[in-house]
Amino acid sequence: MRTEQLEYIAAVVRLGSLRRAAEELRLSQPALSETVRNLERELGVDLLERKRTGATMSTAGRELLPHVLGVLEAVDRLRAAAGEQHRISRMVRVGTVNAATVPLLIPAVRAFRAVHPVTQVEVVGAQQSDIHRALSEGGFDLGLVNHLEGDDIPADFESTELLWGRPVVCVRPDSPLASRPVVTVEDLLGEPLIAMRTGYVMHRYVHRLLDGRTASFSYSTDGAEMGKLMVAEGLGVTVLPDFSVCGDPLERQGLITHRPVAADAPRVLLMLQRRKAESEPQAARNLHEVFVRTARELGGTLTGACPRPTTPGPPPR
Repeated sequence: MRTEQLEYIAAVVRLGSLRRAAEELRLSQPALSETVRNLERELGVDLLERKRTGATMSTAGRELLPHVLGVLEAVDRLRAAAGEQHRISRMVRVGTVNAATVPLLIPAVRAFRAVHPVTQVEVVGAQQSDIHRALSEGGFDLGLVNHLEGDDIPADFESTELLWGRPVVCVRPDSPLASRPVVTVEDLLGEPLIAMRTGYVMHRYVHRLLDGRTASFSYSTDGAEMGKLMVAEGLGVTVLPDFSVCGDPLERQGLITHRPVAADAPRVLLMLQRRKAESEPQAARNLHEVFVRTARELGGTLTGACPRPTTPGPPPR
């Protein structure tokens, strides 16, 4: 067994494709495939399930993946201890729902990079179901997801509460709604509404809030970041967790603001999830710690018009 065989497996899992892994590793696809099959024959198990749409970890592969990553981390530590100047940098992959991206993720990644300058962080925006699948298959190391208060938390992952927030209406400062202390459902019905697509927590919340009624005009977009840009351009209003708006560059520049929803709204929980495994890459563990610390700081530093999100803890009953 050779270290590069384990590197190749990790690359295929991370990229979800033998072709993309071969391109990144600068190998021919047949050579990569043969190397992986040699490892499978040596171990006596099929590590990958090969499909026309890509390659994913098999059940046996998922069980062995923590050990593969553990070996690679041990090799990195050995190289570092030996003073190697050109050791292979590890990559940490984070799947995130877009509502969590800017105010929390950017400061966390910046703080992590200051301590781990040779470790690449790859951030992938995805829906919650896709994040859970990639976590299970080893494609993501960490996942940032939202849950509505009262939702069941998946038992398949180790979950850490980061922030509790409230749904708010995101508007331009010059919108008539910005002059109101709260926004009612009737107010929303009279405005062009920028809604999240099916599969997002805030889509489910808005559907529940409107209770079968429809806005005068609506858009549908894939994630909060595009929704906020559309609000800033004057195309309408959108409903997001307050922690997605507070501290956003558009909010800091005065291009968007928000107002509370005049309804008994469930809170939104921003949660950090990872696989339950005996071992985990050190870089992923470190980034997990940075996220928790950054969320704690974020919960205590938002000021001005933005309400302060609640730091981790059980919701009141």
